[in-house]
Amino acid sequence: MTYSINIGGKLMDLSVAKVMGILNVTPDSFYSGSRSIDEATVEFRVREMTDEGADIIDVGACSTRPNSIQIDTDEEMRRLRMGLRVIRKHYPDAVLSVDTYRSSVAKMCVEEYGVQIVNDISGGMADSDMFRTVANLGVPYVLSHIQGSPSDMSSHTEYVNLMDDILYYFSEKVQMLRDLGQKDIIIDPGFGFSKTLDQNYELLSHLDMLQILELPILAGISRKSMIYKLLGTDAESSLTGTTALNMTCLERGSNILRVHDVKECKEVVRLYEQIKQYKA
Repeated sequence: MTYSINIGGKLMDLSVAKVMGILNVTPDSFYSGSRSIDEATVEFRVREMTDEGADIIDVGACSTRPNSIQIDTDEEMRRLRMGLRVIRKHYPDAVLSVDTYRSSVAKMCVEEYGVQIVNDISGGMADSDMFRTVANLGVPYVLSHIQGSPSDMSSHTEYVNLMDDILYYFSEKVQMLRDLGQKDIIIDPGFGFSKTLDQNYELLSHLDMLQILELPILAGISRKSMIYKLLGTDAESSLTGTTALNMTCLERGSNILRVHDVKECKEVVRLYEQIKQYKA
């Protein structure tokens, strides 16, 4: 099944998977290579990702790694204003997503800087106004799976049946969003969020089950601990593992890949498309 999402009045075709490059305007994201904490670094990083073919740039200002300490709303907005101001100055036509779980931050980014997508890792649970806000803003919304919050999600990994529970979670929340008038919904199964290492691989092996929801799927496995803990390395050494698992995500129906390494991911997409044309 093919999908498209409305980006500022134009349809983005997802029949070929899109690559979402990660830009963190924060000093404490788990992968140091994604951190851009001043204007010069932001401009360099965005130029790099744009030159490498990023379709979307996902800008975040509040780390959501396990056991992270959350900054307040004012500081998140300050960081995002700095980053978004630089991006819009140098790359006014870039398709931007904001990685936030706060509705007021999402509203500011969309209304002041024309951000086209809201990416909420909390699934609307961190801010009860988020669903209504994105529906009113009329922008695509990335609905992620999580149990608990970023600060305690590592202790919320109990499931009756992993895939059944995730499907029920999404079906319930998608209906809530639809009831509010939300049109474009992208689902993110939340690799690394409220899941053990084994559960992450169980989810990956059955990722195609999420296609029953008939919504585009975003997969974000880039340099995560599910890779480097299994291989006994670290985030900096996880590019090969990331590349391998991104191919698996494509084979199981992912439409958007959220990554730190755009060039390598674009190559994976190109290789997958070459293989796909010979499938019966």
